[in-house]
Amino acid sequence: MLNTLDISSNKLGSNIGETLAVTLCKNTSLTTLNLSNNDLGCLGVQPVAHALIKNNNLISLNLSFNNLGSLDGKALANALYNNNILATLDIYFNNLGLEGGKALASALCKNKGLKSLDLLYNKLGNDVGKELVEVFHINTTLTTLKFNGNEFNPEIEEQLEEKIKSDSLDIEFDSDNDSIVTIC
Repeated sequence: MLNTLDISSNKLGSNIGETLAVTLCKNTSLTTLNLSNNDLGCLGVQPVAHALIKNNNLISLNLSFNNLGSLDGKALANALYNNNILATLDIYFNNLGLEGGKALASALCKNKGLKSLDLLYNKLGNDVGKELVEVFHINTTLTTLKFNGNEFNPEIEEQLEEKIKSDSLDIEFDSDNDSIVTIC
């Protein structure tokens, strides 16, 4: 049985989304899917996000470098509201923006399965940064959050760090200070 599928960097484009969604709905063995760097865009990612609602097997999904926007962030947030199986979601180097970021932050308040979220370089802005601070009041399963390059001002990054410290959680920043927060 196929457990891991890496079809990254294949320039699949947006037309593959429906096919991937059908595969995710029918496949019962796939636990890891890497779709990074395929220029999926909204037409490719939204069907995949919808399929995540029905999929009870996928643990890790990489959608990085896929030209995703705010609508894609909202679609992924909807999936996270309804899927507590997915443990790792990598969506770095996209353009989720304010609305996509807010939707994801809201979903993280309900989701109890996601342990690692990579949001590097998504142009989220300070408002989303503030909401991510609040996520840690509610979500106790998220253990890794990568958020560098999202146009947060230093005060927001400090608030995020202080909130985590106030909850008596351990924080590890990587050696390059890339704003990787790991809660131990």
